[in-house]
Amino acid sequence: MSKKLLAVMAVLAVVGLTACGSGDNDDTSGSGGMGGSAAKDPSTIKVESTDLGDILVDGNGHALYLFTPDGDNATKSTCDAKCLDKWPALMGEPKAGDGVDESLIGTTEGANAQATYGGHPLYYFAADKSAGELKGQGVGGIWYVVDDKGAAIKEAPAPTGGGGY
Repeated sequence: MSKKLLAVMAVLAVVGLTACGSGDNDDTSGSGGMGGSAAKDPSTIKVESTDLGDILVDGNGHALYLFTPDGDNATKSTCDAKCLDKWPALMGEPKAGDGVDESLIGTTEGANAQATYGGHPLYYFAADKSAGELKGQGVGGIWYVVDDKGAAIKEAPAPTGGGGY
């Protein structure tokens, strides 16, 4: 590869990693795909006990996060296309699983409805490859797992010797 191509690729990688720290863009035209290699089950939201307390997970135990710039009672996501590459949206309206208050499940407005809980659009963290991983917890001081009442849990996870991004 040429040095010029490598330099361009490096710049694009840096831009991609920093895009999720900003909630200023309201472009939600991204794919909102599930990202990562682990199987996800968006058809159910349930509660699972962790070191951080009871949190929301999908049907296969993958953590669900909220993006604080979305605000409370969000009618749309503020996570733009670059952001959605790292933080894929939970799309559609899942059913309530164990421990979940069905009345707190909703969706954002529009044709590409994103699942919400307690008024917060829900996301996965693409770096969480396996059920039970919480690598997205506290990233940028704006991404947090969600408790069974629909609030952000802002505690730090127990140190694991790595993670985040």
